[in-house]
Parts: sequence; structure tokens; C-alpha cells
Amino acid sequence: MKKGFFTIMAAQFFSSLADNALLVAAVELLKLSHAPSWQMPFLAPMFALFYVLLAPFVGAFADALPKGRVMFIANTIKVGGCLLMLFGLHPLLAYAVVGLGAAAYSPAKYGILTELLPPSQLVKANGWIEGLTVGSIILGVLLGGQLVGIKLSTYLLSFDFPVIDTSVDQPWEAAVASMILLYAVAALFNLRIPRTDAVLQPMGGNFGELIRDFWVCNMRLWRDKLGQISLASTTLVWGVSGNMRVIVFPWAAAALGYSTTQASTLAGVVVVGTAVSAVVASVSMRLELATKLIPLGVAMGLLMLGLNVITSLTMAVPFLIMLGATVGYLVVPMNALLQHRGHNLMGAGRSIAVQNFNEQACILALGGLYAGATSAGLSAFGAITVFGLVVAGVMGLIGYWHHRNTIVYKDEVDQLMALARTDGHHH
Repeated sequence: MKKGFFTIMAAQFFSSLADNALLVAAVELLKLSHAPSWQMPFLAPMFALFYVLLAPFVGAFADALPKGRVMFIANTIKVGGCLLMLFGLHPLLAYAVVGLGAAAYSPAKYGILTELLPPSQLVKANGWIEGLTVGSIILGVLLGGQLVGIKLSTYLLSFDFPVIDTSVDQPWEAAVASMILLYAVAALFNLRIPRTDAVLQPMGGNFGELIRDFWVCNMRLWRDKLGQISLASTTLVWGVSGNMRVIVFPWAAAALGYSTTQASTLAGVVVVGTAVSAVVASVSMRLELATKLIPLGVAMGLLMLGLNVITSLTMAVPFLIMLGATVGYLVVPMNALLQHRGHNLMGAGRSIAVQNFNEQACILALGGLYAGATSAGLSAFGAITVFGLVVAGVMGLIGYWHHRNTIVYKDEVDQLMALARTDGHHH
């Protein structure tokens, strides 16, 4: 792996660490302000909002500037979101601003991988990045939980800056203030990311063109007989895991009577399963076998129903690890297959933007479904049941779709599979 790869990894780690710790601070803030129950599960869709709205532009933006600079700008936006939360903007709105930064960050961070590395290393690099992202999610959620907890926040709040009178006097404020430091660390790494020799593609000046270009790319990936299956699968899986991270909080409160800090450890547990299986998959899976894993997705949806019968921590931990493991093992090869198709069909930044658009739209839709179910009066358990059944059903349909493709479009699918085996480059 090239030297620049590890700089990207470090930048990615700190930025994602802060995103997730901030999520917990926002959850705690909503609890403290006695916000209506639908607002907490709505944090995930709010984070996804700008990914969806800005998808046509962020891919082109990432391809127009050196990727390191794009990541630096994105981090600055995230710092802005933190400051807005500290200065009293509603947590849902402030978190959406951080999501705006994340939306700009993502195509750059993945796009630079395809610029730095040969296709044969993409599954491995993806395994690394996913594993690390997942690690930063676990640590971020745990860190956030500790920062809003009694012990650590008391310690942080005892700091008195000389001369400057900070108005930081509540645990969640100390947590948000700490995030600004983490984003600053990420920004320092961003500045050290090497320039690759990839040609910069200037952004078309006209919004209509960008939207049309994005739509063409989107349709191109959805029409590709392998692209559509990998896109549908990763979209659904990320839709689930993006929401699970937040749903764990109301669920742990209902099932186990947990506080935000306690629930944050459980959110971490789900992600441990994802991390371990992501690493295993990146070592053991080959690109062309990804589609064999679709049944795992059905299992994932059905497993979620099991959350409703868990009453103790000893049951919850292995169960949540298993749930997380289905996500990781499915998503790494599918993601790599999707990137391989996207790279062959269009530029890296654009294909990632298409992928983000679909995944985040799914987080929005599923999060909306969950928040809607909650505000309609369903308990956390009822809402989880609806959620799990929808997931299992949709995943089953994707499996049927792929099966049908292998029969109806046999030659085309075989040819694409052969290309995935050789990871040949031809446009």
C-alpha cells in the first residue's frame, strides 16, 4: 500500500470518529430538552439529507479539485455544524450541517483510492477503509457516550481556559467542543494527502447540466446487470446500518432501561460485529462471488425481529454482534463490486456520488419510516418489527432479480462476471 493511503486512512478515521461522537451528543441534547420521541430516530435521516440533495454536485466537486483540498473544505463545514450546535441551533439542523460536510467528504475519500491504487487492491483497500470507518464508528459512539456521561464530562468541564470565558457548562457542550478538536486533527491530515496525477475535471458551470450528468450516471449504474444488484444490496444494507446506529438508543431505553451512555456501548457492539466480518470478508471474498451473499441480507432483516425478545445484556451482546456481522460480510464484497462497475462505467467520484445518493436516500426513507411509525404511536418494538420485515422482503426481491438476470441476460452477466474476475480495465 502506498504512503498516501495511510494519510487518507488517518484523516478518515478522525473525521468519522467526530461525526459519531457528535451523534451521541445530539441524542443526549434531544433527551435533555425533552424533544418529541420521533426526533431522535430522525437524526440519521437529517445527516443523510444533504447527501441526497447535493449528490449531483459533490461528485463533480470532488473530481474538480485535488481530493485532499476537498476533504479539508468538508471538515471545515463540519466544524461549523459543531459551532452552530453550541450556539443554540436545533440539534437536528446543526447535525444536518455536519451531514453537509460529510456529503462533500465522501466522494473525495473513496475517489482518491481508485486514483492511488490498482483495481486488484481495491477490495483490500475497501476492507481497510470500511474496517477503519467501522472502528471509528465504535470508538466515536463510545467516546460520545463517555463525553456526555458523568465522569468524563465533570473532568472536561473543570478545565478553565485562562482569559477566555467559555460558556461551556453542560456535558453535551463539552462533548461538542471536543469534537472541534478532532475535526482539526483530521484537517491536518487532509493537508498532507498527496496530489495524485489524476486529471482534474472542471465542474460544468451549469446546474442543469450537472443534474443531467448525475442522472445519466445514476441510470447507467442501475441498468448495468451487475451494477444494479450490487447497488440495490449496498443501498439497503447501508440504509439499515445507518438507522440501526440511532435506533439502538430508543430500543435500549425500552428493552433494558438504558441511559444514553449505556446505550452507546450497545451501539458500539453492533459495529464490532460489522468490523470483524468486514475484515474477514476483505481477506476471504472475491469480487465475482459477491452476489452469492444476498441470502445474508434476508437473514439480517429477520434477525432484527429478534431484538423484540431480548431482555438482558447477556442475550443482547452476542445477538447484536451477529446482526452486525451480517452487515459487514455482505457489504464489503458488494461495495467493491459496485466500485469496480462504477469505475468501468464512469469516473470514480461520480460513481461514489451515485452510490451515496442511493444509500442515503435509503437511510432517509427507512429513517422516515421508523420515525413515522414512532410518531404514529408504535412502540420501539413495533417500529423495529416493521423495519425488519421490510428489509427481509426487499432483500428477497433483490435476490430474485439477480436470479432472473442470470437467466434472461445470461451472456451479459457472464461477460461482466468474467471482467470482475480479471479486474480488467476497459471503458
